[in-house]
Amino acid sequence: MKTVVTAGEIVVEIMATRIGQTFLEPGPLVGPFPSGAPAIFIDQVGRLGQPCGMISSVGADDFGTLNLERLTASGVDVSAVAVHPGAATGSAFVRYAADGSRAFVFNIKDSACGLMAMTEAAEALVDRADHIHVMGSSLFSEGAITVTKAAVERIKARSGTVSFDPNIRPELLVGAMREALEWVAERCDVFLPSGAELFLFTAAQDEDGAVAELLAAGRSAVVLKKGGDGAVLYDARGRTAAPAFHVEEVDPTGAGDCFGAGFVCAWLRGEDPADALRLANACGALAVTRKGPMEGTRFRFEIDDFIGSQAGVAA
Repeated sequence: MKTVVTAGEIVVEIMATRIGQTFLEPGPLVGPFPSGAPAIFIDQVGRLGQPCGMISSVGADDFGTLNLERLTASGVDVSAVAVHPGAATGSAFVRYAADGSRAFVFNIKDSACGLMAMTEAAEALVDRADHIHVMGSSLFSEGAITVTKAAVERIKARSGTVSFDPNIRPELLVGAMREALEWVAERCDVFLPSGAELFLFTAAQDEDGAVAELLAAGRSAVVLKKGGDGAVLYDARGRTAAPAFHVEEVDPTGAGDCFGAGFVCAWLRGEDPADALRLANACGALAVTRKGPMEGTRFRFEIDDFIGSQAGVAA
C-alpha cells in the first residue's frame, strides 16, 4: 500500500456552544479538541488503514500531547512532529452564525506550528512517502511553505503524486500564501476544491470550462465538493457524480478534510470512481455527526457499515 504524508498545522480547537455567540464578551466554550485541517485529514487516512505520517510542530504542553496521542492511536506516524519546549501548541477558537457559517480566531503562525522545519525525521518520512496531500491552510508561513515545497519536489521527483485541497479561509489568505497556492496547484495530480474554489486558478468561471482548463493543464483528477449536493469527479474517463449521504449535522468542521482522506485513499488504491466518491462522501458525512473536528473520523469497518445501512438512500 502506498504511504501518504501531509505537512502543516496541528492545533486545538475550542468552540462557542451557542449559535450567534461572539468573542466580544464571556460565554460558554467547549474543548479543547485535537484539530488542524491536515491533522484531521491524516487522522482519517490512518483510520482507513493507509500507511501515513505527518510533518508538523507542537509545544511541550497538554495541547500538543492531546494531538499526538490521538494521531498515534489512529495509526499515524508522528515521528516527524517536532515537540518544542517553551512554544505553545497552536489554537483555533470558532463561533457559529445562524446561517451555518463559522468565524475563527487563529494562533498558528506565532505558535509552535511556526517552527515547523524539514528536520532529519521529516526528510526520512518524505523519503518513505508515495503521495503528499497539501492543504491551503497549511501554507501559513515561510517555514511551512518551504517544508511543503521541499516535500512536494522530493516526492514528485520519485514519480510520486500530489493532492491539493485549497481549503482557504479569509483569515489566513495573507502574505506569500497566494503565490504558494498557485505553485502547489500547478504541480498537483488531484485537485479537491469546494464550490467557488474551483475557479481560483482558472480563467474560465463556469464549471465545465474550469474543469477542462485544469485537466488540460495536467491534473489527473478534479473532485468538486458540493456539500449537501454530493461530489463530482472529472478525469480522463469523464464525469462521475455521487449524491451526499444525509445525516444530522452536529459540527461541520472537518467534513471536507475527511472527504479528501477517503477519496485520496481510494484513488491511490485504484478503486472505481463511483466507489471512491461513495467512500469520500461517507467519510465527510460521518465527520459532521459528532462535536469536535476530529471526533467524526471513523475506521473503515465503521464507514462500510454506515454505507451498508444507507443502501437505497444514497448509492
